[in-house]
Amino acid sequence: MKEPNRILFISQEIYPYLAEETPIRMFNRRLPEYFQAHGYETRTFMPKFGEINERRNQLHEVIRLSGMNLIIEDADHPLLIKVASIQQARIQIYFIDNDDLFHRRKGVVDENGEEYPDNDHRVIFYARGVLEAVKKQRWTPNIIVCSGWMSALAPLYLKKAYSDEPFFANSKIVLLLDDMEYKNPFATKFADKLRVEGINSNDVRSIAGFPVGYEELMRLAIDYSDAVSYVTPNVNQHLINYAETKGIPVLPYAETADWQEASKRQWDFYQGLLDQ
Repeated sequence: MKEPNRILFISQEIYPYLAEETPIRMFNRRLPEYFQAHGYETRTFMPKFGEINERRNQLHEVIRLSGMNLIIEDADHPLLIKVASIQQARIQIYFIDNDDLFHRRKGVVDENGEEYPDNDHRVIFYARGVLEAVKKQRWTPNIIVCSGWMSALAPLYLKKAYSDEPFFANSKIVLLLDDMEYKNPFATKFADKLRVEGINSNDVRSIAGFPVGYEELMRLAIDYSDAVSYVTPNVNQHLINYAETKGIPVLPYAETADWQEASKRQWDFYQGLLDQ
């Protein structure tokens, strides 16, 4: 009997864990549900932001996946993995946590709406944390879907730092572009901070030596993705133009109030990637 395809979702925001019911949060909530209902095995990750109530949402630590230290700029950051279930959808959500980077922080902005100055470290920790957790699960995805700028480094790490890992060798990476941009560029040394074994200066030359804004970060994500999908109507036009020069499959945005129809468009798009 043929094994089912597997799809890994690396998302920035998912409803109901972040309470406001925004379109992108609902999209990230519904898409795994649709794929699982249609025969895929799924794994879904998001950052464990401090505003997520662990007791109300019944989060608990996955001890067998936790315990690793990730080093960023000579600082050790313990990796904690937690999990919860969305009962109505019968899907599990895994959370990447760390006391300093996530647990004590509200979201990507503080109570005053100011972006956290170490969001650059958080982006690095999140991407690496997800991939290390999936490795520990010994779970091989056919498709990896990255949603939101917090997931933007996953394509680079997958194609370079994890290129020799059998778990990811044949995975197709889909980048979902939306209209959630950060305002304050990451520090000039951001390219140096994200370097690990397998990533050399040439791999990150497009962001080296200057502050890294949203456009620069997402261009880097596009460079290492196999396909791009626009999931909100107001995606940055410069990124649309850039993606369309790369010669990779692109799924344009289509207005629909039916989440199943929106999910079916993604399904058809991903099936095309698997058939290549």
